[in-house]
Amino acid sequence: MDGQEQYRTGIVTVRSSWRRQYLLALTPAVLLLILLSRRIWDVDIFWQLKLGELILAHHGPIRAEPFSALHVGEPLPGFAWLGQAAMAAVRHMGGWSALRVFDALCWLGGFWAPAAACRARGAPLRAVMLGLGLAFVAALPTASIRPQSFAALCFGFLLALLRLRLTPWTTLAIGAPLLLLWQNLHPSVTVGVAALAVYSAPGWYQWLRYRAAAPPLAATALALIGCAAVFTTPDGLSILAEATRNARSSMMIGASEWLPLWIPANHLNAAPILTVALFGCWLLWRRGARADAAELAVALLLLALTVTAYRFVLFWAVAMVPVLVRAAASDASDRGERLPRGAIAVPVLLVAALGPFLLPTRFEPSIPLAAIERLKREHVRGTIYGDFPFGGAIIDGGYPDWRVAYDGRYYRYSSDEWKYNGGIENGFVPLVDVLSKWRPAAFVLNAEHNAPLAGQLASSRQWRCIYAREGIVVYVPKRS
Repeated sequence: MDGQEQYRTGIVTVRSSWRRQYLLALTPAVLLLILLSRRIWDVDIFWQLKLGELILAHHGPIRAEPFSALHVGEPLPGFAWLGQAAMAAVRHMGGWSALRVFDALCWLGGFWAPAAACRARGAPLRAVMLGLGLAFVAALPTASIRPQSFAALCFGFLLALLRLRLTPWTTLAIGAPLLLLWQNLHPSVTVGVAALAVYSAPGWYQWLRYRAAAPPLAATALALIGCAAVFTTPDGLSILAEATRNARSSMMIGASEWLPLWIPANHLNAAPILTVALFGCWLLWRRGARADAAELAVALLLLALTVTAYRFVLFWAVAMVPVLVRAAASDASDRGERLPRGAIAVPVLLVAALGPFLLPTRFEPSIPLAAIERLKREHVRGTIYGDFPFGGAIIDGGYPDWRVAYDGRYYRYSSDEWKYNGGIENGFVPLVDVLSKWRPAAFVLNAEHNAPLAGQLASSRQWRCIYAREGIVVYVPKRS
C-alpha cells in the first residue's frame, strides 16, 4: 500500500470513528424520546400534584388531611412535600407537557450523572453509552411521572460525586446539602446512607489491612450526615414510624412494587433486571480487573434489595451505570476523540423542546379521566366513592368540592379499613352499608374489579348510570 492509499484509509477510518462518536452522542436524546413516548400510568401522581398545589398556596407543608372523607383534619405525613410542590409548580406553569419533560429529565438525569462522571474520568464514550443504555432498560418499566424521579436524580448525583473523587472537603460541601434536599424531595435518603456505608467498607478494609491508600473519610462522613438528614423533614423523628406503617400497608394491600421479583405480578419486571445483571456478570468475568470493589458492593446491595422488593430497581439500575461502564471499557481510551461542545446537550434540548409536540400527553385508559369530566357536569358535591386507584384522579379533578372514600395512600388508612375495602370488592359488604358509612354523592367504579357493588348500583332504583366506557362506570343519585 503506497502512501496515498494509506492516507485515504486513514481519512476513512477517522470519518467512520467520528460518525460512531456522533451516533453514540445521540443516546441520551433517544432515551429521553423513549421516556416522552410512554403513557402516564402512575395513579398516585394526581393526588400528589393536588397536594403540591396546596403546599404552594400554603407556602409550606400541609399538616392536616384534606382529601379523605373520614379522616379530614387528622395529622398528615409530609412525605415528598418538596417534590410534590416542585411538580405542581411545573404543571401550573406549563401543563402536563412541561411536567412530562421535567420529570423525564430528572429521571434520565439520575442515570446520566454517574455516566458523565465516568466520562470525565476518561471512560470511552462507547462504554459510557452502553452502560447508560443497559441500566435505562432495566428500570424503564418504573418510569412515570412521580417524585421518585427526584430520588433517582439525587442518587445519581451522589454516585457521580463519589466517582469524580474530589477532595474530601469538596465532596462534603456538595454532598451534605444534596442529602438534605433529597430527603425532602423524596423520603428515600436511607438508600443513599446504605449505599455510602457499603461503598466505604472496601476502602476501610484496604486501609486497615494495608495502609495503602487514604481511608474513605468523605463517604463515611456523608453516611453519617445522611443518617441525620433522614429526620430533616416536617415529620422529624416520626418519619420512621410513618415509613414503617406505609411499608406494612403497601405489602398488606398487595402493591407489587413492595413485593419480591419472584411473585407472578413481577415476572415481566424481573426479565430486564435478570438480563442486565447477567450481561454485567459476563462483562465483569471477561474484564474482572475493571471492577471497582466499592461500586460493585453498592450494586450488589441494591440488587439484593430489588430482588426482595421491586421498588428498589431504580436505585439498582442507577448504581449499575458505573459498574457497567468500567466493565465495558477497553484498555484503550477514546478521550482524545473529543466531540464538539454541545454534541450531547443540543440533541437532548431539541427532544425536550419538540418531544411534547411530536408525542402529546397520553394517559392509561384505566385512569378514569373521561369519567371524571363527565361527573363534573353533574355539579355534585361531597364524597365520591371510587376504587382506591381512582382516588388520586378524583382528588385532582374535584377537590375541594369532592372528597374520597379511599385513594392510593396506603398509609392513610388502617388495616381494618383496607379489610373493609376488600369486603366491599368481594361482595361481603352490601351497598346499604357503603351508603351509611360515607353517604356518597357519586360512585366511580371499575365495573369488573368492583363487580358486586357495581351490580347493586345497576339494579338500584335510587341510582342512575351516567357513564359506562372502557370498564368504568359512574353512578349518581336519580333525580326526583
